[in-house]
Amino acid sequence: MSIESPADLAALRHIGKIVGEILQALREAVGPGVTTAELDALAGAEMKKRGAQSSPKLVYEFPGEMCISVNDEVVHGVPGSRRLHEGDIVKLDLTAQKDGYVADACISVPVGEVSGRAQKLMSCAERAFQKALTAARAGNPVNEIGRVVEQEVRSSGFEVVRALTGHGVGRTIHEKPEVANYYEPRNRAMLTDGLVLTIEPIITAGRDDVYTASDQWTVKTRDRALSAHFEHTLVITQGEPIILTAA
Repeated sequence: MSIESPADLAALRHIGKIVGEILQALREAVGPGVTTAELDALAGAEMKKRGAQSSPKLVYEFPGEMCISVNDEVVHGVPGSRRLHEGDIVKLDLTAQKDGYVADACISVPVGEVSGRAQKLMSCAERAFQKALTAARAGNPVNEIGRVVEQEVRSSGFEVVRALTGHGVGRTIHEKPEVANYYEPRNRAMLTDGLVLTIEPIITAGRDDVYTASDQWTVKTRDRALSAHFEHTLVITQGEPIILTAA
């Protein structure tokens, strides 16, 4: 969607703040021995307390309040009995809606002490997001975001997962445009003032080769390499974008 009124922006800021606050509560709850189902229940309780609902659950009948992916699970991990262990990377991906507006964000969180490689991977995903913000300006092509992300990721020794992208958001969970994490010359869409979208570097320490697991939801790296994911919902402007989901 694109912002059409001050009321639009106010409502998006509100749901964005809710998503950011819940992700920070989840970050603090992560630790060895915690199950992904327990984290999911916390997310559900926090959304209910704030009058928000899970978009994946409502739109796609996802079997959880949010997506929780561990280690080689890249995205769309289904919460369950799995316990987190020291050294894991857990991706907490929360999309919530309230009063007809949607915000989406993801953080990658270390479980206790992680390897140097794992820490570099998570840092790279966040750094690629931050650098992509410099390209997220009205009048720039959407594919410039992907160029910046891919350049940062590859220069750090990692790979972008090309099958997974950012996207427009605001009225529902997935809208146009597609926001690839690599340079796609055929994508001639332009960023416009007020456009609401996600930028979300999704990267791996191994090969860019993923598959969907038998649960029909969880996307995993075929070589079992670690992955990281960092995402915010933002509004495009003539200058610096407005990040809606920052806590």
